[in-house]
Amino acid sequence: MGTGTVTGAKAEAEAKSSAKTRARARAKGRARAWAELLRLPALFTVPGDALAGAAAAGAARPNSRTLLAIGSSLCLYEAGMALNDWADRAEDAVERPHRPLPSGRVRPASALAAAGALTAAGLALAARAGRPALTVAVPLAATVWSYDLTLKRTPAGPLAMAAARTLDLLLGAAATTGTTRAARAALPSALALGAHTFAVTTVSRRETQGGSSLAPLAGLATTGVLAWRLTRGHTTGRRTAGPSPSTDAAVLGRGLGLRPTRSADADGPARLNPTSLPGPASLPGPTTLPSPPGGEGRGLGAALHTVLAATYAATTARPLFHATLNPSPPLTQRAVGSGIRALIPLQAALTARAGAPGMALLTAALAPAARSFARKVSVT
Repeated sequence: MGTGTVTGAKAEAEAKSSAKTRARARAKGRARAWAELLRLPALFTVPGDALAGAAAAGAARPNSRTLLAIGSSLCLYEAGMALNDWADRAEDAVERPHRPLPSGRVRPASALAAAGALTAAGLALAARAGRPALTVAVPLAATVWSYDLTLKRTPAGPLAMAAARTLDLLLGAAATTGTTRAARAALPSALALGAHTFAVTTVSRRETQGGSSLAPLAGLATTGVLAWRLTRGHTTGRRTAGPSPSTDAAVLGRGLGLRPTRSADADGPARLNPTSLPGPASLPGPTTLPSPPGGEGRGLGAALHTVLAATYAATTARPLFHATLNPSPPLTQRAVGSGIRALIPLQAALTARAGAPGMALLTAALAPAARSFARKVSVT
């Protein structure tokens, strides 16, 4: 074999190797772009909604319908992420040109198609879990699309986002028990989760401009109220007496600063509007959250839920405090990211508070993975 033949074969092999390397790099780049678009680290904050809902509805452990609810929630959540960037592509071209759509790494049509496909998948999984689950999933999907397309830039934006998280927890309750009546029992936990989401979303509205200390200060107050309420009056069995779930939900809603008011149109329907944050004295008493009779694990359960509540407060309080002192875009974005990650210990604390320590530990175990992924892909 001549020297020229050997040299040609070597060059051809190097060209093939180089082509494979470029193909792998392109595939890796596309995967990273979609991970950024879908904000994959935030996915770890989703399963805890359904688990907390299942616990609040009286389940000691998840069942197959709970898993379907989690799958539905994950799909609808990611649909919202893709739709969010599609709706914000013009704004992001100015304020966040590095995002996947304005940078050209993902086509807008692909993001919109993904949002539609994920929504359909989420509703299909909810339908598989039963009619009660689908009854909750449909308004949840409608809330997600309404928020991204119209409500995000209106004063109703944070309330819509809070409603989505509230419905997501109720989806877990309805799917696990196979009845919409269980959702009533889960309302207090759902409203607590919604209050935190409302606060974080309010802060996020200034994350690219900064300049306002009021929102992080209100978020800090909300964190304090929720953490205090979570650590008060823990019991570990299931409710045997006391006010009805609907009464509980109304009391907790007022305690979290949400009350029914009429719109400017006197003939319009009643709706929930955010008001000033309450002090601890105005919050409901211990019977407003699930308050089961105790058992042998009372001390352990109380310790677990207290630790989880403290973890929730520690996760979000310091970044919010820094953003209050200096509401610059970087510190505000850090506060938003911490608020998103704080959903996991909050969900776990609510689950433990409802008397399901096993599911609480399962939820808490998602936090390390969320932190690890957040170092690689931003959640904001």
